[in-house]
Amino acid sequence: MTVACAVALALLAGLAVLQLAVACGAPGGRLVWGGAHRTLPRRLRWASAASVLLYAGMAWLLVDRASATPTEFSRVAAWMLFAYFCLGVAMNLASRSRAERAVMTPVCLVLAGATLVIAVG
Repeated sequence: MTVACAVALALLAGLAVLQLAVACGAPGGRLVWGGAHRTLPRRLRWASAASVLLYAGMAWLLVDRASATPTEFSRVAAWMLFAYFCLGVAMNLASRSRAERAVMTPVCLVLAGATLVIAVG
């Protein structure tokens, strides 16, 4: 596993823990979903829980792309994931939540960089 892959996996795991926490009612809502709620309402709690599955899929994709024999799917999807994280940087920069801008923007920026390194592979 490359350093870029290890960094991406660690960040995705951290994001999964954060999303699980806010899905269970922890007061970290200022870091997610636009930061409008200290504690997420029910509909956003479900979205946070579902996002954990997306993070798992992203992790699988990056591990496959970083492997010695990546699938053609992961070769293409890694570039799509890079674009997604770049969009995430822009979205987090535009957030009204100071906490989301301060924490999630750098997280997405590092994820975008790590994913770029993996995609170039």
